[in-house]
Amino acid sequence: MTTTNPDTQDTRTPSNFLHDIIAEDVRTKKYGDAVVQTRFPPEPNGYLHIGHAKAICLDFGLADEFGGKTNLRFDDTNPEKEEQEYVDSIQKDVRWLGFDWERLCYASDYFGQLYEWALKLIKAGKAYVDDLTADEIRQYRGTLTEPGKDSPFRNRTVDENLDLFQRMKAGEFPDGSRVLRAKIDMASPNLNMRDPVMYRILHASHHRTGDEWCIYPMYDYAHGQSDSIENVTHSMCTLEFADHQPLYRWYIENLGIFPSQQIEFDRLNLTYTLLSKRKLLQLVQEKRVSGWDDPRMPTLSGIRRRGFSPEAIRTFCAAIGATRTNGSTDIEMLEHFQRDHLNRGASRAMAVLRPLKVVIDNYPEGKEEFVEVANNPEDPSAGTRQVPFSRELYIEQDDFREVPPPKYYRLSPGKEVRLRNAYFITAQSVVKDADGNILEVHCTYDPASRGGNSPDGRKVKSTMHWVSAPHAISAEIRIYEKLFTRANPSDLAEGESFLDILNPNSLDILAGAKLEPSLANAKVEDRFQFERVGYFCLDPDSTADKLVFNRTLPLKDSWAKIEKKSGA
Repeated sequence: MTTTNPDTQDTRTPSNFLHDIIAEDVRTKKYGDAVVQTRFPPEPNGYLHIGHAKAICLDFGLADEFGGKTNLRFDDTNPEKEEQEYVDSIQKDVRWLGFDWERLCYASDYFGQLYEWALKLIKAGKAYVDDLTADEIRQYRGTLTEPGKDSPFRNRTVDENLDLFQRMKAGEFPDGSRVLRAKIDMASPNLNMRDPVMYRILHASHHRTGDEWCIYPMYDYAHGQSDSIENVTHSMCTLEFADHQPLYRWYIENLGIFPSQQIEFDRLNLTYTLLSKRKLLQLVQEKRVSGWDDPRMPTLSGIRRRGFSPEAIRTFCAAIGATRTNGSTDIEMLEHFQRDHLNRGASRAMAVLRPLKVVIDNYPEGKEEFVEVANNPEDPSAGTRQVPFSRELYIEQDDFREVPPPKYYRLSPGKEVRLRNAYFITAQSVVKDADGNILEVHCTYDPASRGGNSPDGRKVKSTMHWVSAPHAISAEIRIYEKLFTRANPSDLAEGESFLDILNPNSLDILAGAKLEPSLANAKVEDRFQFERVGYFCLDPDSTADKLVFNRTLPLKDSWAKIEKKSGA
């Protein structure tokens, strides 16, 4: 297994053998004058996740690079697990990521053609109706070291198979009583070639075709033929489908249809992340998370809600490239690209998450003034804003220590610090409640230090953010951490479940945060850097009376490292 580290990965020339294959096919005119045609083929049985983002960027990105086209096709062959909700969310996520499709297609569009091709294979003696149960089919299939054995129904006549298959379609038989199987080789070393099931009986209503069908094609039969129908030149999929490629070729060759080329690449595996749709669905159904778009989820809707940007995700996917070997990528690499994008593009704001009141005793009562603050120091064109300042302020609780430890440079009795873009202040005394908790810190300020610099040139070692108390707006802050406590959530001991390693501290809700008043104008999904705190975005749960911000990522905190190292 290989591991990608953000500190060592060369993002300038990521490996992408897929690009090289397509470039060579275009150069040699493998498909004549036809344009490069790709497709992104999700099953509508769940929400897209970060792993799909890699596939989307490859399918759409490579087609765009070579002047080609990409279809969005839903491989909707399992009506029991598919819902329109998933169809809608997938389209929304693909567009949010920055792509659009040439054609919107469904495997169900081709049910009629797939049925006709099944009849063709039956007539050619290459498919048969089998009455074995699902368990019996598994037993007859054999193992990796032992060949399978023929079904007792394998040698039915063509006429009998045609009659039974047509009656399956007509709804004469109950679910699971019969299947249609391809007649290939029960001794093949590739288990996928041991007479795979093509159709099963399922009296279930389909989200698009309703009750028109009671037999449905299996994924391995419908997928490759759908590619062929759409004249897909380069059918890219992850490595677990490599053993299925001979089956896809067998169907194409025996049906005499357009030969789509399947190419496998490594799937995205992120540390501290599960990408199994079955397990993600379990988290949703058991209410371990608030839904598919919970910001702790690796779904695109979840990381979008958390504040990740499509630009950062695309950059990340380009940086990791595509290889023929599965590996693991540190989640810190994704976070690295997101921080970089937010640092360059996010507006700054001041927010105090755990407020402690500061009273400046020598600042005139009733006075207020405004200080000019840059909206983004990385982007001068972003301009400035006016932030109110007054006698009473809020600072972070962690920014004051009555008895400071060594190397603590923030506010403490007798110590002078800078309030960002405002004044130097010095702590003089504290007010406590009956239990000894600090309620207020009383300070003095230097009026000559307006703007954050002293005329006499004296230096301070700490600059702190603040919010004017009379002008502050209240908000709920949701602090998110990794959903799992283990880097590889699939690495489980015997008897252990992935639910056992859920992080009990993955969400911390802070109800009484104080924010500068400009944030009252924020819109849902607006992204900010709360200075000295982290990156945040406005959550859809926000109302006019209650703002809710999600932490996207923290900033690096050198003091936290010092405290951790010292055991403080």
